[in-house]
Amino acid sequence: MADGSGPYDIVVLGGGSGGYACALRAAELGMNVVLIEKDKVGGTCLHRGCIPTKALLHAAELADQAREGESFGVRTRLEGIDVPAVHSYKDKVVSGLWKGLAGLIKSKKITVVEGEGRLAGPNRVTVGDQVFEGRHVVLATGSVPKSLPGLDIDGEKVISSDHALVLDRVPTSVVILGGGVIGVEFASVWRSFGAEVTIVEALPHLLPLEDESNSKLLERAFRRRGIKYELGARFESVKTADTGVVVSLENGKTLDAELMLVAVGRGPVSAGLGYEEAGVTVDRGYVPVNEYCQTNVPGVYAVGDLIPTLQLAHVGFAEGILVAEHIAGLNPVPIDYDGVPRITYSEPEVASVGISTAVARERGHDVVELSYNLAGNGRSKILQTQGEVKVVAERDGRVLGVHMVGSRVGELIAEAQLIFNWEATPTDVAQLIHPHPTQSEALGEAMLALAGKPLHVHN
Repeated sequence: MADGSGPYDIVVLGGGSGGYACALRAAELGMNVVLIEKDKVGGTCLHRGCIPTKALLHAAELADQAREGESFGVRTRLEGIDVPAVHSYKDKVVSGLWKGLAGLIKSKKITVVEGEGRLAGPNRVTVGDQVFEGRHVVLATGSVPKSLPGLDIDGEKVISSDHALVLDRVPTSVVILGGGVIGVEFASVWRSFGAEVTIVEALPHLLPLEDESNSKLLERAFRRRGIKYELGARFESVKTADTGVVVSLENGKTLDAELMLVAVGRGPVSAGLGYEEAGVTVDRGYVPVNEYCQTNVPGVYAVGDLIPTLQLAHVGFAEGILVAEHIAGLNPVPIDYDGVPRITYSEPEVASVGISTAVARERGHDVVELSYNLAGNGRSKILQTQGEVKVVAERDGRVLGVHMVGSRVGELIAEAQLIFNWEATPTDVAQLIHPHPTQSEALGEAMLALAGKPLHVHN
């Protein structure tokens, strides 16, 4: 055998959220693990996704607070955005977390191999001329920004989220193609930084996967912020000129801007990695798996953005842990993807867990729902935020979904996911006391009302 070694208990191909979580849990369970990563451990989430985007969003929040200080009696003003300094702050956050993660992986005695790995058989991965053999192989090769057929991302005037994260200036104007999480978050950042922003979304609402009432509240908030959007509008073409881009829509409209951000989602990284040759089924780039993340080839698992589940870092963590525990024979419980919390970190934030009213009805539930307006919540009034907490429940039964819009509501979703995943009823939650004044009371008030004993609720 060339200078790799083995056999390992697990060979993990990809060191992002799914891959490194699997490696860490497997090492804790006493397994011998090799983790192969072509770039830096931490993957998209740490280096080009969750962490750097949320750092930009925090800087954007400070910009808004500086601009709006007078309305709180504080004489602040926004003198401008120092883009290199924003990047320096963002990169310091990323680098600190990356060093911590690398140290953690090292402390668990996981072998880390830097290089491009390729699946060479059901129990073998090659990196150049090195061969790594394992009783199990875990594919965790992640995703990259997608484009549309015939749409060329040049990195200059037509950019992806990867380019947007390192952009050296605040653009004067941007057209964002795609009104999902990535498009909405960048729209929020750039607007706070002073850009003119227009989102183009082919479906009827922004954040089309969220409950429709949440999408409408976000649209209203964006309208107040001066963020424009074209909904139900399909992209036709983009022309680049010295001054920027001209975007044509199928409805005949044209939009001029300095830049266009293509935010039409992320696609799996699976091409040219030997998957099909090793017998692994690949469907439109994704690797299909069963409830334990097993592929059709015995001993080969797949996790994270590579498989057709929710593309979220915390889902990758959960899938990685599930696989390590399954390999160890611990008989773990499969993941209930309805019970995964989802957050869009725009201003205002949108957070949800469980299913929407529409999906609940489709599945045959007898639905009751209640929306608690944040106007009645003291802490939200202090923060000057607007929005609501909507609870969807089975009549005389469990909570089926919680859907929230407002500043900072992402922090409330942890309690909501416990309520959903522990199959609590509104009555179960109504007897629990929420601290005053906090935004968490909004969730408590919604449950009190659904339990038939409303407090601060206008009927």
